[in-house]
Amino acid sequence: MYFEQFHLGCLALDSYMLASEGVAIVVDPQRDVDIYLQAAEQHGVKIQHIFETHLHADFVSGHKELAERTGARIYVGPNGGAKFPHIEVLDGFQLRVGKIRISVLETPGHTPESICLVVTDEEKSPDPWAVLSGDTLFLGDVGRPDLSGTHTPVVLAGMLFDSLHNKVLKLADDVIVYPGHGAGSLCGKNMRAESSSTIRTERLTNYALKIDSREEFILQLTTNLPPRPEYFPQDAAINRVGAPALSELPDLEPISPQSLQSMLSDGVFALDVRSSDDFASGHVPGSVGIPLSGDFAFWAGSLLGLSSRPVLIAASQEQLAEARTRLARVGIDGARGYLKDGIKGWSEAGLPLTELEQINPRLLSELLRKDKTQVLDVRRKPEWEAGHVEGANWLALDDFKDSLSKLDRKAPIAVICKSGYRSLIAGSLLQRAGFENVRNVSGGFVGWEKAKLPIVTGLPVAV
Repeated sequence: MYFEQFHLGCLALDSYMLASEGVAIVVDPQRDVDIYLQAAEQHGVKIQHIFETHLHADFVSGHKELAERTGARIYVGPNGGAKFPHIEVLDGFQLRVGKIRISVLETPGHTPESICLVVTDEEKSPDPWAVLSGDTLFLGDVGRPDLSGTHTPVVLAGMLFDSLHNKVLKLADDVIVYPGHGAGSLCGKNMRAESSSTIRTERLTNYALKIDSREEFILQLTTNLPPRPEYFPQDAAINRVGAPALSELPDLEPISPQSLQSMLSDGVFALDVRSSDDFASGHVPGSVGIPLSGDFAFWAGSLLGLSSRPVLIAASQEQLAEARTRLARVGIDGARGYLKDGIKGWSEAGLPLTELEQINPRLLSELLRKDKTQVLDVRRKPEWEAGHVEGANWLALDDFKDSLSKLDRKAPIAVICKSGYRSLIAGSLLQRAGFENVRNVSGGFVGWEKAKLPIVTGLPVAV
């Protein structure tokens, strides 16, 4: 049996390919599907089957394009309302491919249509070898129950408890767990970073699986959920129909500096994808900086929205191509174009640049002793509670769109996050909104801790 896990770091997404005797199965494909076609060619197999463990909310799936390019059949669990050609699979459904046997478990809870795939490699053993658990069971966590438009979180959490205890945990202790996401995904609360685990390890270490009471499980899963980005329901709707192929997207058109300046006056987003240092040293006034180096697509989808149609600003054609692909992975297909000749072209047109001053934690500490600045912490609630700068204000970046009106526009602001990535995004949003005295704390709270500067803990009071 050939088996491969494909990890897409920017979305913390895990997809899979299995093959035996020349036939391959792909599970939960990302939107840019060439990686599976290239792997199939490399191993001399043909993709004939595609499984979706559920209709994903956090990314746009490539199931439709992959099926059109290979002739493969798509398999989906019941109650999802899928509109594309597919085969609905229920408990007990089995697919045999060479020496591989795939057995379906209906495991509603994360979503109504969620399934897990039990894999048996009959070449080695008649017993199950692994379970591809989708977003039902993660490493150290389970799927969040608040992404459905038809079921309440309480109902889904109860269904998830039943699915886990009546089906998934009935598997043998040595069955390997391969999840649909890893650490960094918002489809759960707190996943571990490993690529796989076992049923035994999860039974012993996963906080959710150690809760024996159904009522307590429901309470735990529906309390203090991470924020749900607005684009999640939109991605689920796209996946319910099937996304168009990436090749069908129109080419990006160059936009002159003068045209972009006019567009910005009309409220158009300019999305600068360059590095944090490049953005900080000089950027188009009013542009939003989201560097490609981090969770670029997630933050673009969350803060700009799928219908934003941004103008891209990049340092190279390679950056433009990468940004276009990563935006498409979350459903931002309609970028207006890109700034012709980038920042160099903007400067040569005689147009002004804006800087975002970067300061280190020690300089921030000095400014605070002089009482000349206010700190804005944009991390999430659990991060804040674990430790923060005394006197800081808290406003998670996830909530920025709705909360900027509560901030003091006249006071100097130093923005801090864990490392400096989210705070740079927040700083650019503050500048776009008209805040003039903004600094980014480079190195973030990690740097603050390394400098052994004072830390306090406690519940946040939002701005």
